Amino acid sequence: MKILVVNCGSSSLKFQLIDSETEEVSASGLCERIGLDGAITYKAHGEIYEEEIALPDHGVAIQKVLSMLSDEKKGVLKSLEEIHAIGHRLVHGGEKFSSSVVITDEVIRQIEACNDLAPLHNPANLLGVRACQKVMPNVPNVAVFDTAFHQTMPAKAYLYALPKEYYEKYGVRRYGFHGTSHSFVSNRLAEVAGLEKSSAKLIICHIGSGASITAVKGGKSIDTSMGMTPLEGLVMGTRSGDIDPAIIEFICKKENISVEEMTMILNKQSGVLGLSGVSNDYRDLSDAMESGNQDAKNALDVLVYRAIKYIGAYFAAMGGADAIALTAGAGENNCWIREQIINGLGALGVVLDPEANQVRGEEKLITAPESKIPVWVIPTNEELAIARETARLV
Repeated sequence: MKILVVNCGSSSLKFQLIDSETEEVSASGLCERIGLDGAITYKAHGEIYEEEIALPDHGVAIQKVLSMLSDEKKGVLKSLEEIHAIGHRLVHGGEKFSSSVVITDEVIRQIEACNDLAPLHNPANLLGVRACQKVMPNVPNVAVFDTAFHQTMPAKAYLYALPKEYYEKYGVRRYGFHGTSHSFVSNRLAEVAGLEKSSAKLIICHIGSGASITAVKGGKSIDTSMGMTPLEGLVMGTRSGDIDPAIIEFICKKENISVEEMTMILNKQSGVLGLSGVSNDYRDLSDAMESGNQDAKNALDVLVYRAIKYIGAYFAAMGGADAIALTAGAGENNCWIREQIINGLGALGVVLDPEANQVRGEEKLITAPESKIPVWVIPTNEELAIARETARLV
């Protein structure tokens, strides 16, 4: 079964064509600047094709993707009828969706009811859904939610200490994100570490531009660092992570700006970018640190320290940990960040293997034999996870 996986943003559309039986990716790409001048990058047959083309809306972008997939020379399909289903990444399912679901008109209405919780993401995700429905009306679409994996959290983990009416009326609670990644990596970690999934205590560290850590017990998320939105928790590329909420009012008054403007600053201008004044790319920060830039080093130190604290907290909350995984951009590729995090876990008996840690983008155990908790680098694959969910449902 061939599954088209779509991850749609407000002006972009990422895609992969995956064979659900072999789990091989036959083609992938990215449509950018949708609604503006437009461009597409397409990878297939070991080649990369780039083209600047008008993409006035997501429907045109989907049509362009399909034409490339079935192109006589560049394509990987003899006919579009070979696409059996389309899997979509949906950011926020609120409390309505605790698992993936085949998309119907009623499902779309329920997703739209969650738009207030993810105003930048859900409407954009639905643009991709509607575009696919229009172009391929007879092909089933499946929604795979970032929040679904975390719906197993107990009330003590997801409730905020606010007047309960805000939860009851508006759904103000912790939802968590990166759920597709945390689910995929936790399953794989249990396999490679030789652990029984039903009883294993795992800590999954998704350290990318967006970053979150999840405590997984018995295959279920019991706590996670992101909150009602992806802003809470770890220090990230441009997001602040945890701050004293009184800071918002304080800066708004001092700078004479609105709450909306301050929220944008917390999401887009903070994190390691704000701390360093250099970049939100960890590679740039590593280079700057090595060149003696103290602000860059401070930014990375703050990121690492926050991660260590969350790992320690989840170790205590679960009564221990059987294994830890590092994944996503920095987790998979930044040796220095991994080294600093692991060296900060000495009180838990974690011991780094410096030579094994010299790995990028590969699955590997990076702790020494005497380490009380094994730490693995596990590359995430959210697209494959979406394809698996889609195949399971259709």
